[in-house]
Amino acid sequence: MTADTEARRRAQVLIFDADDTLWENNVVFERVIDDFLAWIDHPTMDRAQIRAILDDIERANAVAHGYGSKVFLRSLGECLERLRERPATDAERQEIDRLALALVEHRVELMPGVAEALDALAQRHDLLLLTKGDREEQQRKLDACGLLHHFGAAHIVAEKNVDTYRWLVREHGFEPARAWMIGNSPKSDILPARAAGLNAVFIPNENTWVLEDDELDPTDTGVLRLAAFRDLLAHF
Repeated sequence: MTADTEARRRAQVLIFDADDTLWENNVVFERVIDDFLAWIDHPTMDRAQIRAILDDIERANAVAHGYGSKVFLRSLGECLERLRERPATDAERQEIDRLALALVEHRVELMPGVAEALDALAQRHDLLLLTKGDREEQQRKLDACGLLHHFGAAHIVAEKNVDTYRWLVREHGFEPARAWMIGNSPKSDILPARAAGLNAVFIPNENTWVLEDDELDPTDTGVLRLAAFRDLLAHF
């Protein structure tokens, strides 16, 4: 065990992202997008071109309306209208609703090793949960996940930026230097936490939403990179 790992074994504040860190989420959206692209079948644009348009629409809607399945459905409808150059018909809107039915019916499926790792980590560290998105939708996932008893508090926020992490520090009164934000998103979990003075653990997920991607500094010693959630047990 290294000196750094030994130091991390002592009580820390571990802050966990939820979607695509504790459980799978974006993979369900990606399946809906695949079905949507197949259904559109545009005469002159290929799937990559249509996806680029959808990404632009989602990016704008995330700023204006936030996150979650309702905003996602709005983006699909706007993408259809832009491609068709006319308002969507009732039949087309019903088809979009049908395609996205999996989002409503999707059950919370924990990542491998999450429940066991949290059982152990909660015995020696202070755990918090920080997730962004539609409050009602995120709360449903939190209630269904069976993990809330591990966390001293669970916060649902509209956005995870530097101000959010500074607020979290003030709210709970911990020292940023002894806290770690753990997540899969460079944009929401790693970079703003580091800018607020926290450490971070990056656990990549191949299904992470493309709009959550960003460049990480490979020389930043305040970011620990792990391959899987269960690997936290070897470091904390």
